[in-house]
Amino acid sequence: MAEISRDEVAHLAQLAHIDMSIEELDRMAGELALIVDSVQSVSEAAGADVPATSHPIPLSNVFREDVVGHVLTAEQALSGAPDADGFRFKVPAILDEE
Repeated sequence: MAEISRDEVAHLAQLAHIDMSIEELDRMAGELALIVDSVQSVSEAAGADVPATSHPIPLSNVFREDVVGHVLTAEQALSGAPDADGFRFKVPAILDEE
């Protein structure tokens, strides 16, 4: 079984900004070790004769012609907006200017 320590889980939790108790860290270390072991066993099952796949069945794209349909004018698009500036939506700033 893969060894994942409580300290490694605590480090990952810190990187993800997740507060975890000692009990949660211990439990997560065991769960992550099981996940690593499961991925390893799947990797061992795939041989050179098994092609890599991302889906169990083949996928195909359906293409169609791009046709311009009903288009709103700028005034129509902005008519329901809570605030507008000229021909643009106006929204509150979420980032500092710095």
